[in-house]
Amino acid sequence: MADKKVYRYPYTLITDSTDYLQIDIVEYVPVLSNTGNFAGRPGTRRVNNGTKRLETILLPIPSNIQDGNATKFGDSSLNSIAGAALGGIIKTMEAGSTLNLGEVGNRINQGLADTANAGGGLAGAQGFVTRSLASKAIGILGANVTADQILARQQGEILNPNLELLFNGPTLRSFRFQFKMTPRNFDEGQEIKQLIRCIKKNMAPKVKGTNIRNTPNDIGDNANNTTFLKTPNVFELRYRQGNGDHQFLHSFKQCFLESINVNYTGDGTYATYHDGTPVSIIMDLTFKEIEPIYDIDYDVQGGVGY
Repeated sequence: MADKKVYRYPYTLITDSTDYLQIDIVEYVPVLSNTGNFAGRPGTRRVNNGTKRLETILLPIPSNIQDGNATKFGDSSLNSIAGAALGGIIKTMEAGSTLNLGEVGNRINQGLADTANAGGGLAGAQGFVTRSLASKAIGILGANVTADQILARQQGEILNPNLELLFNGPTLRSFRFQFKMTPRNFDEGQEIKQLIRCIKKNMAPKVKGTNIRNTPNDIGDNANNTTFLKTPNVFELRYRQGNGDHQFLHSFKQCFLESINVNYTGDGTYATYHDGTPVSIIMDLTFKEIEPIYDIDYDVQGGVGY
């Protein structure tokens, strides 16, 4: 059977007045091709509204749909002595190209003075350095003791860590969908078979079309050099209301399909029609977005956004 451009389940129940999930399959475009540099631009992996689709899959909106956004943060500590030393180093390095040797020396001396003041004077700073060196030395013997622990044992106090929660970076969202498909006739059974095959084919790494010339030992049109593999196709997901996008549910960025799992005994026992089509099939799909969600994405997206 020749490949179709649109696959659907149920075969006849998705109409212009139906809510459904539309999955458009498009070719992956590397960031370098889009932007001319390796870093890329935030917000470039939005869904293209099906204008460049290779194939399309229409499925009913699954149960238990949900979205979640997350951002990575991490604890960070920087005591006053280390902070003063760091500030002095940064100031010296920032101005180093415009200062003469004497001025650089003055900046270094000022940084040392700031560090000493942060430690309660020269003696306090020296005491901190001494305890730090002592903790390193005793580590040779297998003891795990920090400068703060030594200070707490000796004086019952520690350096203020100036603990703060700092932004560490964005995260990528994952989505898992489950569809139970029960073919009611021969045509719907064939549609489900081609739908599953379409998904499996487009999530697979590509050998065809790589930039390496085939070797003399390659035989036939299907022989390809496997030195390189091309990135699989991209899946673009949209909740739809008839011919338009859903006005409330969340949106998606471009996704890769990480996994597909198909259970051909969806009712717990093996049963098929006369042509071998299972009477109940459960398909699990796990998608992961290619890029994070940024604030600028909400400027062009309605509903609840991403």
